[in-house]
Amino acid sequence: MPICPLPQRPLPLRKNLVMTRVTDSRFSAISLMSRALVLVALLLMPSIARAQIDTDAKYVYIVDAKTGTVLMDKGGEERMAPASMSKIMTAYLVFDQLKQGKLSLTDELTVSEKAWRMGGSKMFVPLGAHVKVEDLIRGMLIQSGNDACIVLAEGIAGSEEAFALMMNKKAGDLGLTGSHFANSNGWPDPGDYMTAKDLSTLALHTIRDFPEYYHYFSEKEFVYNGIKQGNRNPLLYKTVGADGLKTGHTDESGFSLTASVVRGEQHIIAVMSGMKSMKNRAQDTDRVIDWAFREFGNYALFKQGDTVDEADVWLGVKNKVPLVAARDVAVTLPKRLRKDMKVTVTYDNPIAAPIAAGQTVGKLVISAPEVPPVEVPLVTGAAVDRLGPMGRLGTAVAQLVLGSKR
Repeated sequence: MPICPLPQRPLPLRKNLVMTRVTDSRFSAISLMSRALVLVALLLMPSIARAQIDTDAKYVYIVDAKTGTVLMDKGGEERMAPASMSKIMTAYLVFDQLKQGKLSLTDELTVSEKAWRMGGSKMFVPLGAHVKVEDLIRGMLIQSGNDACIVLAEGIAGSEEAFALMMNKKAGDLGLTGSHFANSNGWPDPGDYMTAKDLSTLALHTIRDFPEYYHYFSEKEFVYNGIKQGNRNPLLYKTVGADGLKTGHTDESGFSLTASVVRGEQHIIAVMSGMKSMKNRAQDTDRVIDWAFREFGNYALFKQGDTVDEADVWLGVKNKVPLVAARDVAVTLPKRLRKDMKVTVTYDNPIAAPIAAGQTVGKLVISAPEVPPVEVPLVTGAAVDRLGPMGRLGTAVAQLVLGSKR
């Protein structure tokens, strides 16, 4: 049985990837055996370490918004009282109603006695007043008005109880497995809880699903009924790149914040809860977010459709077919560890014709110590028809006589 290894050769240098081909092919005199082609790429990239930073927060969940990489997890999947951070879900439902055309920013909703009497942080809507939806959104997100939430909930669902059912239904739709809502504003209730992980997921959905309304989270002040109130999010006033989302506080939960910060090509979502004071919340969240940007970086490997390699084709009208990334490939890693990452591309070679464009033929696996591997499908970048009868016969003869792999 002849052994016909492909010559080893370096693949084209791509950005900061040094890629080496490792092959082992065996061809029978009467049939072609499948072989695996493995590309081992030594990347100048970091592996993610479970690095931590000290903080007084009881719960912390920091995630890179673009890659989904978790940068810090401290009790991230434990239930906690979300306080006013649950207003992000109320906002999500209001934005959804606006997007569907079931509600408009200029619609006016009536203030009930329940809303007017509601305690805690308030927008100070008058009993019986008709308030525009846009004002209620600002009152809810800037002034953290519990009363504004109830007016919106009653206007949309008829009652706050019915609105809470909508919140729980939407939580299920969004995959918030550790959350349950008892009211529209986060008022303390045993049946009102979330996890820091769920809050980060909800924040990402809100940002991505409603870019046309997200700006309300970043407004620093709002005046209603002659009363001027500032946004309670401390990061908006001093943290570079901060653009939302929502603070929270109750005696049970302590001081908390779900924040979004964008710097350059990086976008971080930070959820922190259980801090001791407003000052502690402002200082700790700012410090932890700075740490996340300082320690971690995003690295793009391939864009969707980029050619990763070329595979041989068996019995095809073309000898080669490009293999491309099925989606954009990027990783988030500690900057100090830019040498331990490996990328492996695996597929059976040659690929038998006919071949359809976009056909999944292998996978690209990104791995490193302490890092869960990331797998991306490897697909064909073009279609290749099968040879006709005479062409297949000629190839079979060439394989038998000459050991040709085509």
